[in-house]
Amino acid sequence: MAGLVHGQPGADQKTFSLKDLPKSNTFTSKLPPDEQYPTPAESHKAERKQLGPRLVKNAAYTFVRPDHIENPELLAVSKAALKDLAIDPATVDTDEFKETVAGNRIITLEEGKEPEEKSIYPWAQCYGGFQFGQWAGQLGDGRAISLFETTNPATGKRYELQLKGAGKTPYSRFADGKAVLRSSLREFVVSESLHALGIPTTRALSLVLAPEARVRREMTEPGAIVCRFAESWLRIGTFDLARSRGDRELIRKLADYLGEDVIPWETLPGKLASDEEKDVVHPSRGVAKDELQGTSDKPEEQENRYSRLYREIVRRNAKSVAAWQAYAFTNGVLNTDNTSIFGLSIDYGPFAFLDNFDPSYSPNHDDHMLRYAYKNQPQIIWWNLTRLGESFGELIGAGDKVDTDQFKNEGVAEEWIQDVVKRGQHIIQAVGEEYQKVFLAEYKRLMVARLGLKAVKESDLDDLISEYLGFLEGLELDFNHTFRRLSSVSLEDIDTDEKRKEVAGRFFHQEGLSGLVGSEDDARERIAKWLVKWADRVKEDWGESANEERSKAMKAVNPKFIPRSWILDEAIERVEKKGDRQILGHLMEMALNPFNEEWDGDKEEAERFCGDVPKYQRAMQCSCSS
Repeated sequence: MAGLVHGQPGADQKTFSLKDLPKSNTFTSKLPPDEQYPTPAESHKAERKQLGPRLVKNAAYTFVRPDHIENPELLAVSKAALKDLAIDPATVDTDEFKETVAGNRIITLEEGKEPEEKSIYPWAQCYGGFQFGQWAGQLGDGRAISLFETTNPATGKRYELQLKGAGKTPYSRFADGKAVLRSSLREFVVSESLHALGIPTTRALSLVLAPEARVRREMTEPGAIVCRFAESWLRIGTFDLARSRGDRELIRKLADYLGEDVIPWETLPGKLASDEEKDVVHPSRGVAKDELQGTSDKPEEQENRYSRLYREIVRRNAKSVAAWQAYAFTNGVLNTDNTSIFGLSIDYGPFAFLDNFDPSYSPNHDDHMLRYAYKNQPQIIWWNLTRLGESFGELIGAGDKVDTDQFKNEGVAEEWIQDVVKRGQHIIQAVGEEYQKVFLAEYKRLMVARLGLKAVKESDLDDLISEYLGFLEGLELDFNHTFRRLSSVSLEDIDTDEKRKEVAGRFFHQEGLSGLVGSEDDARERIAKWLVKWADRVKEDWGESANEERSKAMKAVNPKFIPRSWILDEAIERVEKKGDRQILGHLMEMALNPFNEEWDGDKEEAERFCGDVPKYQRAMQCSCSS
């Protein structure tokens, strides 16, 4: 039954039970299925064990139903996710909700009836990927199964709901298709935390414990399922696999699906004009679907809609990695199968927010070469996007010939080859330069806001941001804590050298400075000099007496709470070993409201979670099973 959620700005929002949500299956309707089970009816008739690992070709997905789990326990639900999906909170306690997010009920099927040929039916995606720079072949949704798409009537946003840890699929390879509580809890919390921070991410609706599913990883652990959702689960690896197999027809179908149903053709941007380059973070001018060719007289610069689609994917990812850098979030497995076409943070294995600012830190204890260290994220994302450019190469390079029968049916004519290659290479290179500009503009915008300034000055990167990061690294200070503490510094607090040196101590750890960073006097002097520059810039933007207003603006972008690795480890221990069912609710309340000064619940615990990271729990690492 539909209900109403009150108290939202503007108007009441109509909400639904999971069963009554508006549903669609655009992905499975528009793209080619696994030829072995081409319809929901044929997949549903098959024994569950027949839907396990094998090679799948010429397909974007396989219809496959989730495994049944015994005695599932619903541990947590995100209030923010309920709102964004238009789900009535009153329905969360129903068996229908619990059984659906546990994978035990396919609510798109009428009870007792077999699915029809075009029914909305669960599926797992087929994709490949480069892992640590090496081609890994077919990967795919080895433990994730999508249930359906749903569109929020109030916002018009369409999401694809998916269960992670729901059982074997053709893409499980040698794995069991399950997920452990440890990794599931981490993904559930961080997905919603990043969203609350304003960082593009896949989302998490619920966390279910599968107490009787004993899953073997480094040890035997309880299983779990995360119900997660995203505007799109397509990855760069989706295109990688089709390219590796020479399946140009599938590449085009995937690109057309993106342009028609995910990132609409009419919204795609053109090249940055010279007057746009200074402010590339603002929305670009859209281009009509049938405006195939760019305005340049040079053949190698002429762009079609696929060039613009590639350009938009690149811009989205540039902005996302800029946000990671600005909030010191590090994804420890940035393989191409973990890089979103939609520009989302996706597939959380080893991840962490930096504690002490160390640009060489990687949260993945298997990343011995530090390929995915914090400082390398921007260049790794571009490396991945270059692989996507290679997959798009023919479509991009074809220019105005992309819709000719010759190109669509037979490929690149011999006499076109030189122009196609030249144009493709030129556009990928030009988009790469734009990636750098978009990344840098977004990074500066976010960092300047975090420092309490209203506008970006050309000199801010060198004079303010770089020096700030320099003393954070040199003095081994906590990245996010320093921003938040700076938010409470008034101009009167630092109007003399003596006061500045006193204020500098606010940024130190409670146990003081490490013996490896030099003397405390030198540290205070270094921070004090930077505070002079910061105060001058604050006065430029705010004047001499806007401390309260500026502090409020800073605290709105500098979180008091971040789900650090040590906090997540404690939560996992308390839920799994001690049966604590309260900690998750408290943790999620903080994660969904990270800029608050305080939260309902255990205030002493909240302050501990927001305080200094315990000395011997900084810069923790974990495995890919986490």
